[in-house]
Amino acid sequence: MNAVKHVPARSEVPEQDCWDLSSLQASDTAWNEDFKKFEQGIEKYATFQGRLSEGPAVLAECFRFDQEMDLLAERLGTYAFLKTTEDQANNTYQALVGRFQNVAVKAGQLASYIRPELLAIPAEQMDAYLASEELAEYQLVLQRIVRYREHTLSNSEENLLAMQGEMAGTASKVFGQLNDADLKFGNLENEDGETVELTNSTFSQFLISPSREVRKNAFHQYYEQFQAHENTLAATLAGSIHGEVYYAKARKYPSSLDAALFPDNVPRSVYDNLIGSVRKHLPAVHRYFDMRRRNMGLDDIHHYDTYVPMVADIEHHCDWEQAVESVIESLAPLGEEYTSVLRAGLTTQRWCDRYPNKGKQSGAFSCGTFTGAPYILMNYKPKVLNDLFTLTHEAGHSMHSHYSAKNQPYQYYNYTIFVAEVASTFNEQLLTHHLLKSTDDVRLKAFLLNHEVDSVRATIIRQTMFAEFEKITHAMTEAGDPLTVESLKRVYRELLEAYFGPEFVIDEQLELECLRIPHFYRGFYVYKYATGLSAAIALSRRVLEGGPQELQDYLGFLSGGCSQDPLDLLRGAGVDMASPEPVETALKHFSNLVEQLDGLIN
Repeated sequence: MNAVKHVPARSEVPEQDCWDLSSLQASDTAWNEDFKKFEQGIEKYATFQGRLSEGPAVLAECFRFDQEMDLLAERLGTYAFLKTTEDQANNTYQALVGRFQNVAVKAGQLASYIRPELLAIPAEQMDAYLASEELAEYQLVLQRIVRYREHTLSNSEENLLAMQGEMAGTASKVFGQLNDADLKFGNLENEDGETVELTNSTFSQFLISPSREVRKNAFHQYYEQFQAHENTLAATLAGSIHGEVYYAKARKYPSSLDAALFPDNVPRSVYDNLIGSVRKHLPAVHRYFDMRRRNMGLDDIHHYDTYVPMVADIEHHCDWEQAVESVIESLAPLGEEYTSVLRAGLTTQRWCDRYPNKGKQSGAFSCGTFTGAPYILMNYKPKVLNDLFTLTHEAGHSMHSHYSAKNQPYQYYNYTIFVAEVASTFNEQLLTHHLLKSTDDVRLKAFLLNHEVDSVRATIIRQTMFAEFEKITHAMTEAGDPLTVESLKRVYRELLEAYFGPEFVIDEQLELECLRIPHFYRGFYVYKYATGLSAAIALSRRVLEGGPQELQDYLGFLSGGCSQDPLDLLRGAGVDMASPEPVETALKHFSNLVEQLDGLIN
């Protein structure tokens, strides 16, 4: 009889397998002492209110105080959050998070006058501020605030918009309650004859089942619930889109897309070039689906056939020490400093919480701060090859945080979402390159190629289809065209037919996918996944094929934080996302991978 595998309680996990959070707080007692300082310290915000127009010295003092409070809040909030992820049933740390959030909200309210006061300062006086020596270290901060002047309304109008905040989030909340709580999908039998509850989480597991009947049943049973609630879901999505269009108009942006691109100073051409380039390369995507159909021995291919691995049962065992070495070896092109810092972080310095334990948050993430270590949560499993890719992915985020915090002042260290996925997916590119070079095993090579193909398909092609859907539906709203169940499904079906190709069977239920994507409630966000991986592919090729200068360009990007606009940071690294070239490079890479994979498995 096989022994039941024991998942340890948090208290049973060896210390060396846990992260060391002492770079944030030495103990819970130290946290409580710093919390009192924060709680009392934020009252000082009131001493600057109404005074920011007195001169550069007063504003510089206010900025320094605000930064002091931010630094303290970052340590407090991150420590409390990370402790909750260790064991989500531990009420002690849930309470710490609650206490921190209450005071953090109060701090935000107390500091909320800063931006409006600055925008009320006359342009000539602000020019003098920008040229002053006292504010030299905050010049870019000021410039970025001033950019919003033409999109900032009167105090009374701004107050009215602020009062609408909770109401504006209603659509997203309704979707969340429906999707996460109220929709019940029933039970389903898996390929082993076991009855398993069908949920949002287990749906993806059913779709990788080797049994087509199981995949098909899961797909249809899952979408039955969305079909039963399609009118509610369509009205909810339309409400969210209408809200984004309303705020863009209220703030005098040309469109909701322009409003979304404005914070990163990204031109519309980046968005349009992405869609245009992917559209041009869709025949390669269609070839991939046909290759998948042939490899799976199918007469036709449906959406529920696109997630099951084409190369399964790869034997793999890589313990933590071997995983670290494999990652470090793959990242050797980034130089000794990069790899030595990361090696220490993943071993002796204990940046990473390595293995599953009872109550631990699932999945993986990286969490960087200015003064603390760039921590990584993993649930590492030695027999799961994808976990090796997850480790190098999160390590990429952490090293990005490390270099930015090391080379930038606090106000410029935190990189934006637009560039956030570049360093992580760059590392995945190097790992794939290293593993392919290191093996003669045909099946392993095929698995790695399939992994890379599916990564590009999911991150560039699928997200671009989502981005195009967002562009079309927002433009419809701006033109006064109604968003109904039928119009939303019609737009989405046209995109499905274009992106999946003429030989792909589009089940009627798949049209409902547009009603269940959470990212659609945060308009014009998904395109950043596609541009991020495109940049990473181009930069990884540049570093692998280049020399010392190309490496320094990339390390300079990692060190840049938000000291420049995202496009300028990437230009400095050697890739211009304002041109179609990086996306074209990524899609040509995809086409080459498909040909290589086809040659190995067919």
